[in-house]
Amino acid sequence: MIKKIAEEKYNDTFWKEFGTNVKLGVIEDHSNRTRLAKLLRFQSSHHESNLTSLDQYVERMKEKQDKIYFMAGASRKEAESSPFVERLLKKGYEVIYLTEPVDEYCIQALPEFDGKRFQNVAKEGVKFEESEKSKESREALEKEFEPLLNWMKDKALKDKIEKAVLSQRLTQSPCALVASQYGWSGNMERIMKAQAYQTGKDISTNYYASQKKTFEINPRHPLIKDMLRRVKENEDDKTVSDLAVVLFETATLRSGYMLPDTKEYGDRIERMLRLSLNIDLDAKVEEEPEEPEDAAEEAEQDEEEVDADAEDSETQKESTDVKDEL
Repeated sequence: MIKKIAEEKYNDTFWKEFGTNVKLGVIEDHSNRTRLAKLLRFQSSHHESNLTSLDQYVERMKEKQDKIYFMAGASRKEAESSPFVERLLKKGYEVIYLTEPVDEYCIQALPEFDGKRFQNVAKEGVKFEESEKSKESREALEKEFEPLLNWMKDKALKDKIEKAVLSQRLTQSPCALVASQYGWSGNMERIMKAQAYQTGKDISTNYYASQKKTFEINPRHPLIKDMLRRVKENEDDKTVSDLAVVLFETATLRSGYMLPDTKEYGDRIERMLRLSLNIDLDAKVEEEPEEPEDAAEEAEQDEEEVDADAEDSETQKESTDVKDEL
């Protein structure tokens, strides 16, 4: 019966009314999961406003594409501007945007669709077909940037990341923080930590939230190229160490995760701003001038006298009004 509903009417009426129920059915009804999956609708990069089904996505897949790519975020704008989708969109791959809290749970409940597995583009596993020439070029870049990658992993970001690698998914952004296949994406972390029943002592939450992630860098970005030069010259440079941490923290935010210490992040940004403006790092904030105690007391007394005069004037006015009435 549902299959007989016209696509436009289905999206405008049925899906708006029962879309969430269908997604919950995919999560909870194991026996009908495959049939319910055909009813799912999502936003995607294929069209700015029209919804797409998984069947339609599979029909439009590129040749040799073996995975269904999706990106989860709080809104479509957040998902489509994520650093994780840059190269996919540039290469013409369609990306499904999951913008509702239940969406990522729903997709995780589906092992595959029509023989195609799902790939969260915010996690490890995003790879592209490479020609022999492209592979040689990538290997040459890996060798060139090896000093920077090792320095990040073993020194600058030693306690913050699992490893540092050259990215295949970035084109414009300098870096990104990528979760493991079984870790939380930034969107999932935000959803789980927003649960009303969650506590700071929850073992499962703390385990997933504390997992180290892969730090991917874009070897063609000017910031990364300059960092490589600086590290080769002096790997103990305090400025380049600060830059590495700021890049990591910025990537944390852009990848959808939360910073554990926002004050430290703010202090580090201030330090870099001082350096860029040639302001002494030890320059103190100017103290506010303190008023003498006598002057402050006199000002307070004057205020009290003004208030008292105003009250007397008001009382006299009320008394005059009463007499006039009599």
